[in-house]
Amino acid sequence: MSDFNDRIIAEFRANAGQVGGQFAGAPLLLLHTVGAKSGQPRVSPMMYQKVDGGYAVFASKGGAPSNPDWYYNLLADSKAQAEIGTSKVDLVARVAVGDERERIWGAQKAAYPGFADYERKTTRQIPVVVLEPAQ
Repeated sequence: MSDFNDRIIAEFRANAGQVGGQFAGAPLLLLHTVGAKSGQPRVSPMMYQKVDGGYAVFASKGGAPSNPDWYYNLLADSKAQAEIGTSKVDLVARVAVGDERERIWGAQKAAYPGFADYERKTTRQIPVVVLEPAQ
């Protein structure tokens, strides 16, 4: 997975936030977090959805039984940064719950049906994380 992510990150940065392949045309960002255990900087490419006041990202991990590491990194330290296109934005993360989660998650599944496939593959509820500009 690391080699795959490294290629996506390099392509994203070389093409002002645009990539080809399975992510061609999809809204993609590079999420910068600090490793919860290691304390080391981490960068994770992922699809996002614009929401009021920020961006939503989805801890789907392709429908795996566990959440991705970046999710735990944000639980440990909610401060993050994202590269969106050629811009870098300082953000604060929070987990969406209730009606907000359902609204955002439903829109993501409707726009990108692969997310519904991820949901069917796992017994966990896939977290929806809202990233809002840091104050």
